[in-house]
Amino acid sequence: MIKKVLVLILLVFSFSIAEENPKAVINLTTGDLKKFKMYLLSGIPNSAEYYKNQLKDLKVVVIIHGDAYKFFIKDLQNSPYKDDKELLENQKEIESKLSYLATNYGVKFQMCEQGMKGKKIDPKTLYNFVELIPNAFIGLVDWQNKGYAYIPIH
Repeated sequence: MIKKVLVLILLVFSFSIAEENPKAVINLTTGDLKKFKMYLLSGIPNSAEYYKNQLKDLKVVVIIHGDAYKFFIKDLQNSPYKDDKELLENQKEIESKLSYLATNYGVKFQMCEQGMKGKKIDPKTLYNFVELIPNAFIGLVDWQNKGYAYIPIH
Protein backbone atom coordinates (compact mmCIF):
# COMPACT_ATOMS: atom_id res chain seq x y z
CA MET A 1 0.00 0.00 0.00
CA ILE A 2 2.79 2.43 0.91
CA LYS A 3 4.53 1.69 -2.42
CA LYS A 4 1.35 2.55 -4.34
CA VAL A 5 0.98 5.84 -2.47
CA LEU A 6 4.62 6.73 -3.10
CA VAL A 7 4.30 5.94 -6.81
CA LEU A 8 1.15 8.06 -7.00
CA ILE A 9 2.87 10.98 -5.25
CA LEU A 10 5.85 10.73 -7.61
CA LEU A 11 3.57 10.69 -10.64
CA VAL A 12 1.63 13.74 -9.48
CA PHE A 13 4.85 15.58 -8.64
CA SER A 14 6.45 14.77 -12.01
CA PHE A 15 3.38 16.01 -13.89
CA SER A 16 3.36 19.26 -11.93
CA ILE A 17 7.03 19.83 -12.81
CA ALA A 18 6.42 19.06 -16.48
CA GLU A 19 3.57 21.55 -16.65
CA GLU A 20 5.57 24.48 -15.28
CA ASN A 21 5.59 27.52 -17.53
CA PRO A 22 8.84 28.24 -19.40
CA LYS A 23 10.94 31.10 -18.01
CA ALA A 24 13.85 32.95 -19.60
CA VAL A 25 16.21 35.70 -18.49
CA ILE A 26 17.77 37.50 -21.43
CA ASN A 27 21.24 38.98 -21.01
CA LEU A 28 20.88 41.89 -23.45
CA THR A 29 24.14 43.67 -24.29
CA THR A 30 23.96 44.24 -28.05
CA GLY A 31 23.83 47.71 -29.51
CA ASP A 32 23.26 46.28 -32.99
CA LEU A 33 19.79 47.34 -34.13
CA LYS A 34 19.34 44.42 -36.53
CA LYS A 35 20.14 41.83 -33.82
CA PHE A 36 17.97 43.70 -31.32
CA LYS A 37 14.97 43.67 -33.63
CA MET A 38 15.42 40.06 -34.74
CA TYR A 39 16.21 38.38 -31.44
CA LEU A 40 14.30 40.53 -28.97
CA LEU A 41 11.51 42.47 -30.66
CA SER A 42 10.54 39.58 -32.97
CA GLY A 43 11.96 36.64 -31.05
CA ILE A 44 9.99 37.09 -27.84
CA PRO A 45 6.53 37.32 -29.48
CA ASN A 46 7.29 34.35 -31.75
CA SER A 47 8.43 32.25 -28.79
CA ALA A 48 5.51 33.37 -26.63
CA GLU A 49 3.04 32.35 -29.35
CA TYR A 50 4.74 28.97 -29.69
CA TYR A 51 4.28 28.30 -25.98
CA LYS A 52 0.77 29.74 -26.00
CA ASN A 53 -0.17 27.10 -28.58
CA GLN A 54 1.04 24.53 -26.03
CA LEU A 55 -1.13 26.19 -23.36
CA LYS A 56 1.93 27.58 -21.58
CA ASP A 57 2.73 31.13 -20.57
CA LEU A 58 6.30 32.22 -21.37
CA LYS A 59 7.77 34.45 -18.70
CA VAL A 60 10.63 36.71 -19.80
CA VAL A 61 12.94 39.10 -17.96
CA VAL A 62 15.40 41.22 -19.94
CA ILE A 63 18.54 42.41 -18.15
CA ILE A 64 19.81 45.51 -19.98
CA HIS A 65 23.44 46.58 -19.95
CA GLY A 66 26.47 46.99 -22.22
CA ASP A 67 25.58 48.67 -25.51
CA ALA A 68 21.83 47.95 -25.15
CA TYR A 69 20.99 50.96 -22.97
CA LYS A 70 20.24 53.09 -26.01
CA PHE A 71 17.13 51.12 -26.98
CA PHE A 72 15.37 52.01 -23.70
CA ILE A 73 15.80 55.79 -23.63
CA LYS A 74 12.77 57.92 -24.47
CA ASP A 75 14.61 61.25 -24.38
CA LEU A 76 17.50 60.63 -26.76
CA GLN A 77 18.32 64.34 -27.07
CA ASN A 78 19.42 64.37 -23.42
CA SER A 79 21.44 61.17 -23.62
CA PRO A 80 24.80 59.96 -24.89
CA TYR A 81 22.96 58.64 -27.97
CA LYS A 82 21.65 61.97 -29.30
CA ASP A 83 23.79 61.68 -32.48
CA ASP A 84 22.83 58.08 -33.35
CA LYS A 85 20.84 58.68 -36.55
CA GLU A 86 19.81 55.04 -37.01
CA LEU A 87 18.46 54.96 -33.48
CA LEU A 88 16.61 58.26 -33.90
CA GLU A 89 14.97 56.98 -37.11
CA ASN A 90 13.79 53.77 -35.42
CA GLN A 91 12.93 55.08 -31.96
CA LYS A 92 9.14 55.24 -32.35
CA GLU A 93 8.97 51.67 -33.66
CA ILE A 94 11.29 50.44 -30.90
CA GLU A 95 9.27 52.17 -28.19
CA SER A 96 6.01 50.80 -29.56
CA LYS A 97 7.27 47.22 -29.73
CA LEU A 98 8.93 47.33 -26.30
CA SER A 99 5.77 48.74 -24.76
CA TYR A 100 3.76 46.01 -26.48
CA LEU A 101 6.07 43.33 -25.05
CA ALA A 102 5.71 44.75 -21.55
CA THR A 103 1.94 45.19 -21.75
CA ASN A 104 0.81 42.15 -23.75
CA TYR A 105 3.44 39.56 -22.85
CA GLY A 106 4.35 40.73 -19.34
CA VAL A 107 8.03 41.08 -20.21
CA LYS A 108 10.04 42.70 -17.42
CA PHE A 109 12.83 45.06 -18.43
CA GLN A 110 15.52 45.59 -15.80
CA MET A 111 18.44 47.95 -16.38
CA CYS A 112 21.87 47.91 -14.74
CA GLU A 113 22.07 51.09 -12.68
CA GLN A 114 25.82 50.81 -12.19
CA GLY A 115 26.46 50.94 -15.94
CA MET A 116 23.96 53.77 -16.37
CA LYS A 117 25.99 55.90 -14.01
CA GLY A 118 29.16 55.11 -15.95
CA LYS A 119 27.48 56.17 -19.20
CA LYS A 120 25.87 59.21 -17.54
CA ILE A 121 22.33 58.12 -18.36
CA ASP A 122 19.69 59.94 -16.33
CA PRO A 123 16.96 57.57 -15.04
CA LYS A 124 14.37 60.23 -15.97
CA THR A 125 15.16 59.64 -19.66
CA LEU A 126 14.06 55.97 -19.58
CA TYR A 127 10.76 54.48 -20.67
CA ASN A 128 8.40 54.05 -17.72
CA PHE A 129 8.33 50.24 -18.05
CA VAL A 130 12.07 49.95 -17.31
CA GLU A 131 13.03 49.01 -13.73
CA LEU A 132 16.46 49.72 -12.27
CA ILE A 133 18.55 47.05 -10.58
CA PRO A 134 21.90 47.59 -8.80
CA ASN A 135 23.85 45.77 -11.51
CA ALA A 136 23.40 43.20 -14.26
CA PHE A 137 25.31 40.47 -12.42
CA ILE A 138 22.86 40.55 -9.51
CA GLY A 139 19.87 40.48 -11.86
CA LEU A 140 21.18 37.55 -13.87
CA VAL A 141 22.09 35.52 -10.79
CA ASP A 142 18.78 36.20 -9.03
CA TRP A 143 16.62 35.20 -12.00
CA GLN A 144 18.67 32.11 -12.81
CA ASN A 145 18.39 31.02 -9.19
CA LYS A 146 14.61 31.25 -9.63
CA GLY A 147 14.79 28.74 -12.48
CA TYR A 148 14.94 31.11 -15.46
CA ALA A 149 16.91 29.83 -18.45
CA TYR A 150 19.83 32.05 -19.49
CA ILE A 151 19.58 33.49 -23.02
CA PRO A 152 22.37 35.81 -24.23
CA ILE A 153 21.80 38.45 -26.91
CA HIS A 154 25.23 39.97 -27.52
